[in-house]
Amino acid sequence: MKKNIAKKNSSTRRVASGAVTKQTGKKQNCFNPWSLSIYVYWFIIIFFIAATFYILGRSHGVATSDTKTDSNVEITEEVLLQASDYFNSGKTKLLSGDTFGAITDLTTAIDSGSADVDTYILRGEAYMQTANYRDALADFNTAIDRDPVNAVAYYDRALLNMRLEDYNTALSDINNALAAQTANPTPILQLRDLYAKRGQLNLWLKNWEGAIADYTNSLARPDGVVNPNVYAERAEAYTATGNYAAAINDYGAAIRVISEQIQGATTAAERENQSSNAMTYFEKSAALNLALGDTDAARSDLESAYTIAAALLDDTSMTRIQGVLNDLQAQ
Repeated sequence: MKKNIAKKNSSTRRVASGAVTKQTGKKQNCFNPWSLSIYVYWFIIIFFIAATFYILGRSHGVATSDTKTDSNVEITEEVLLQASDYFNSGKTKLLSGDTFGAITDLTTAIDSGSADVDTYILRGEAYMQTANYRDALADFNTAIDRDPVNAVAYYDRALLNMRLEDYNTALSDINNALAAQTANPTPILQLRDLYAKRGQLNLWLKNWEGAIADYTNSLARPDGVVNPNVYAERAEAYTATGNYAAAINDYGAAIRVISEQIQGATTAAERENQSSNAMTYFEKSAALNLALGDTDAARSDLESAYTIAAALLDDTSMTRIQGVLNDLQAQ
């Protein structure tokens, strides 16, 4: 029996040993679940990284394509025509007195991205009419930056600086306008007017000789229409230099121009304004004639001034002029 028990135990040990050996082998051949989780984890990370770069690349491509599309839209003929239409509409409104409507249309043209220099100049002129001098100056500056030889932009900026009473800066702009007009002529401006405007600035700056030279240059130009104010303002410069005879001649010339132009005046207000100017010139001429001792010429000037005052029903001027005539009569 002991023998049988020993055999049995021995058999049991062999079976157990075999079982252990079998189980040990089984452990060596199976996958570790933690190792599998790490592989899956890294696979997922790499997948999302790749997907992210793919999506970003697609988005960049779409954005680039959209940008190109927008760029193409800006330079299409349709957009250019639209800007031109708004410019023409703005110009028409400005000429008709609809200043704010003009600004709206011109701003639309500029916002399209295809507006030319003339659009900025015209909007600057509209801003100036509304006394929005800051925006007007910005538009003129932009126009000059884009086209440094644009005489109109310089001229308009000079007018703006004159309104701001910055006469030295305005004089610099007029000089640039004259140079630009010589290098790049535009039918919008005439040298006659540019010289006259510089003469006015020199007059205000009390540069009498400079004013006389500019007014003389203006009057010598064959282009354009003579403005009687040019003669009258040169007369003021002559008066400041003591050349009374030349000043009297210029006042007489101004009156002759007015008598010719008043026939073509289209409104009563325009005729009255020109007549009032002529009356003033007669009075100034009379004062200069008195200074030169020519009483008869002074009396003739005053009588002409009185006639105009009576036609204008200007009682105040009539009383003033009659008083001077009475003084002359008493002498």
